[in-house]
Amino acid sequence: MFTNKHVVIALIVAPILSVLAWFAVGSLTGEQAAPAEAGRDYPLVARSSCRWSSGRCELENEDFELTLRYSDTGNLLVHSAFPLEGVVVSVYDPQASGDIPPVALLPADSAGHDWRHPASDLPAPGERIRLVAAADGSRYYGEMSSAFAQAPEDALPQPSK
Repeated sequence: MFTNKHVVIALIVAPILSVLAWFAVGSLTGEQAAPAEAGRDYPLVARSSCRWSSGRCELENEDFELTLRYSDTGNLLVHSAFPLEGVVVSVYDPQASGDIPPVALLPADSAGHDWRHPASDLPAPGERIRLVAAADGSRYYGEMSSAFAQAPEDALPQPSK
């Protein structure tokens, strides 16, 4: 069977053609990214850095990205590549009952890229963080674990430049 050159070529070419067809169908019929529309809400997805003691949490929706971290003084810091109109955040315990009112963050720069909340202490390991950010008339919302806040950022190894 493997002595026939046509069979050998077919065994090599068939998987390549199937992978190419899979990508072609995905690009032709798959969901295309569209720019955000004013007045609509968009979910933010938490990256893996939010699930372990990384010192920072990154949230994204296509090209819209937010970075959360706690400073060594306990301030919650939010950074965005896009200027934000406002940010509100709520820290809550999923095991406890009752609503926790959201708190508006204060702008840390005039451009609206950096926001801060003077928190008194870090959230407990079991608590969760909800965040809503407004930009260009749209709202971006996300929920993440507070596990990233359990290690200070300066204790992490810094990438070499």
